Amino acid sequence: MKKLLILFLVILFGCPVFGAVRLKDMAQIENYSKKQVIGYGLMVGLDGSGDTRRSLMANQSLKNMIKHFGLTLPSNVPMRVRNVAAVMVTAQIPPFLKKGNTFDVLISSMGDAKSLEGGTLLLTPLIDRKQQVYAHAQGPISIGGFNIETNGGEKIRQNYALVGRVPGGAILEKDLGQIFKPDSMLTISLREPDFTTAFRTAQAINKAFGSQIAQAMDAGRIQVRIPESMKSAGRRVQFVAELEKVEVTPDELARVVVNERTGTIVVGANVSISEVAISHGNLSVEVSAQPIISQPAPFSRGQTVVMPQTQTQVNVQESKLRVVNQTASLQDLAKALNLLGVTPRDMIAIFQALKQAGALKAQLIIM
Repeated sequence: MKKLLILFLVILFGCPVFGAVRLKDMAQIENYSKKQVIGYGLMVGLDGSGDTRRSLMANQSLKNMIKHFGLTLPSNVPMRVRNVAAVMVTAQIPPFLKKGNTFDVLISSMGDAKSLEGGTLLLTPLIDRKQQVYAHAQGPISIGGFNIETNGGEKIRQNYALVGRVPGGAILEKDLGQIFKPDSMLTISLREPDFTTAFRTAQAINKAFGSQIAQAMDAGRIQVRIPESMKSAGRRVQFVAELEKVEVTPDELARVVVNERTGTIVVGANVSISEVAISHGNLSVEVSAQPIISQPAPFSRGQTVVMPQTQTQVNVQESKLRVVNQTASLQDLAKALNLLGVTPRDMIAIFQALKQAGALKAQLIIM
């Protein structure tokens, strides 16, 4: 784990300067966003891993569906089907998608099903927040894993088996109503607002087109004036295509993101620390028990007993107070921390202590 962390830090810190990024990868045209839709449906074809009869949603939905096919079941007869599961279907419709196009949907179990592996989603309408039906979804699910439980209580699990996708399972039934007809101005919206990045984006656009057509309005918006030669119907699309290819070097905040559950540490490129003294040491206590058989003396009428002999060993790692000078780059920071010989979890504690001491010049995010 320690060697892998050092290798990761060397690879990450070896490139302190960010490269240029295409504008289409960091921004989008304002007012042309994705539409979120949701639906409730049934997953069938499960291998006995669906909802139990305690799940009222799946049972009631199954009865209602059967009625549409002209079958009537007695109301007092409970459903004992284990191959059906109640699911929620969610999706994001990309902008400018037209009627008849397909897109992926996400399937999530709602009841007490054990696995959705091998299931097929029945025809499910997808609505927006205004209750308008925009699409219908149907098809086999792909979960990329499995969840097996034997009668003996053994469990084998790979990935998460209660959430999956139906690739291309939804068909758009009506257009989103988004028509690309800009008059003279376009508004570019940054996915991660930042004043420096917005200013650099405007400069890069002006340099690429050789004219002052872009202006940063705030940290997240850049207004771009469409040149007169590009205002015709066919030329507007060409102008946006050329605009998307403009490369910008985004600015990044100094951040340290740690996950205490997994011991993961991700350090941003602009992180540095002030001059600080760090002392690190570990205390490990190991207790081992070894059974000893005690036998009575001959003709003593005693009994043979087993008595545990406990040994306790305490190891205190040598703790040294090290002075870490003020660092100007991530590579210096990595070397300073690696000199302490700490594990990833101990390094998380050091980052927290550095933040409390005011020596860590970055935002510490704990997941």
